[in-house]
Amino acid sequence: MSRAALPGLPLPATLPVSLPRWGGGAAAVAMGFLVIAAIYGPAILAPWRTAWMLEGTIGPDPVQYWLGWTWFSRAPWSWPPGLNPDWGMEIGSSIFYADAIPLLAFFFKALRPLVEVPQYWGLWLYACGALQGFMAWRIIGLFTPDPLARLAGAALFLVQPLLLNRLGGHFALGGQFLLLMALHLCLTQGPAARRLAGWAALVFAASLIHAYLLPMVAGLWATDALARALRADRQPAWLVAEAVAVPAIGLGGLWLAGFFVLGGGLGGTWGGFGRMQLDLLAPFDPGEWGRFLPALPRADHLEAQDSYLGLGVLLLLAAGLAGFVARPGLRPRRTLLAGLAVFMALAVTHRLSVGGWVTELVALPDRLVGLADALRASVRFFWPVAYAAMIGAIAVLVHALGGRRAGLVLAGLLVVQVADLRPGFARLHGFFRPTVATAPLRLADPFWMQATARYERIRLAPTGMQARHWEEVAVLAATRGLPTDAVYLARLDPARVEALNATTSARLATGRHESGSLYVLGDEAALAAARRGMDPARDLLRQADGIWVLAPGWRRPMVAGQSGALPTD
Repeated sequence: MSRAALPGLPLPATLPVSLPRWGGGAAAVAMGFLVIAAIYGPAILAPWRTAWMLEGTIGPDPVQYWLGWTWFSRAPWSWPPGLNPDWGMEIGSSIFYADAIPLLAFFFKALRPLVEVPQYWGLWLYACGALQGFMAWRIIGLFTPDPLARLAGAALFLVQPLLLNRLGGHFALGGQFLLLMALHLCLTQGPAARRLAGWAALVFAASLIHAYLLPMVAGLWATDALARALRADRQPAWLVAEAVAVPAIGLGGLWLAGFFVLGGGLGGTWGGFGRMQLDLLAPFDPGEWGRFLPALPRADHLEAQDSYLGLGVLLLLAAGLAGFVARPGLRPRRTLLAGLAVFMALAVTHRLSVGGWVTELVALPDRLVGLADALRASVRFFWPVAYAAMIGAIAVLVHALGGRRAGLVLAGLLVVQVADLRPGFARLHGFFRPTVATAPLRLADPFWMQATARYERIRLAPTGMQARHWEEVAVLAATRGLPTDAVYLARLDPARVEALNATTSARLATGRHESGSLYVLGDEAALAAARRGMDPARDLLRQADGIWVLAPGWRRPMVAGQSGALPTD
């Protein structure tokens, strides 16, 4: 067993005989499975069940993931392999910007000739629970072999709003086990070659899971590399090799996933750096999660309530601080603390928020803020800080009380945590409603089946980020195997969107319709343009399920092999 970076703690080489070396890890994995099953239910696990994603109560994000994967799985392999051109067409990009976990998308697409997997997010949610529990169990094992301390402490990392909030919607961001893996590497030592391989693999995986997890993992690598560079026993040749290889493999993963295909719009279409920051009261504000603490004033943004830690963890941190003061002796690594301070600064940003009251601490240049806009939801950089604080508090308890008594305390805190978070568990339990395996199309008018059998693609006018009717149109197009420009992606290039809308508007207004395109009209301007440009003797303009649609050439006599022509209304 590797030694922790907090000297003074007893670290036996083996676990007690009463607990097999593999038994505790297996128990932690099982505990992770059980937590996910208890909160989200077993129905999400079957890959052929997709209705829970399309008919859930949590908004459009799971629909986005399913759409991105559905088109990507059907597309031929390209170079880079992450390209996903049929979802968005001119404004499309890659599987990376569908937030569809490119690492899994590549794997299951490669398996497609053997087995078709309609959705893999249920498997992912269960894996996140299992790996979160296992990594927390391993980290606590750096400080004590006591099985109760390890399992009760690991459970506090599982029944944690920071994690469960994300698994309830932003699935890829549930991969917070990557942060625990990175912290484990920071807290242990090993041969230079093994560390290089470990960090390279971890950064590569993060680059293929989510863009927010990558800088957190990379930042922890940088702090660990700096710590090793400052040590007297440093190995310069290996450090230089690592400094080149780890960033290169991270960039390589981004390239494979299609990160670099987007020319602009990396800052997003709403918000910005300093607009979705960590409010300093948020970790103590129970919001919709806790039952014991009073609600506090909060910031006014979408993720303002996503940083509550739970009463059990708050008591753990208080006990850890008291123990650190009462019984000094632990020496946390200064480089790790410095790295965590950087994360905290990114989370808080230059616009300090306390109970919703915001003041600008320092005026940053517009160019710098524009670059930082890519990390607009910077509140998420609180996650590694919170997890590191939990690890430190558990280490202090073990140091002050010993492993067995610390285990009893952690078990008590776990009871408090679960009792406090019952409202949050109940809310999440209703997110993925038990339903049929596959959801019926929302567009039920028979016209849609006729039209999608005749046309080659569906255009949305105007299109853009979550433009009107995007979801119904995109699900219809994906189900029927047609490309579409109706999209919801993590980032869009605004210049491409503007150019496409201008082209589509001109086509509608002049009647020079794109061959094989069915036009769904999203606003009055598009409807007026369609009326001006259509030929009533040739084209059909009608409503279907309350949506205006222009079908060019609908009334034209059908010619064999010609799309967009039907003989009747």
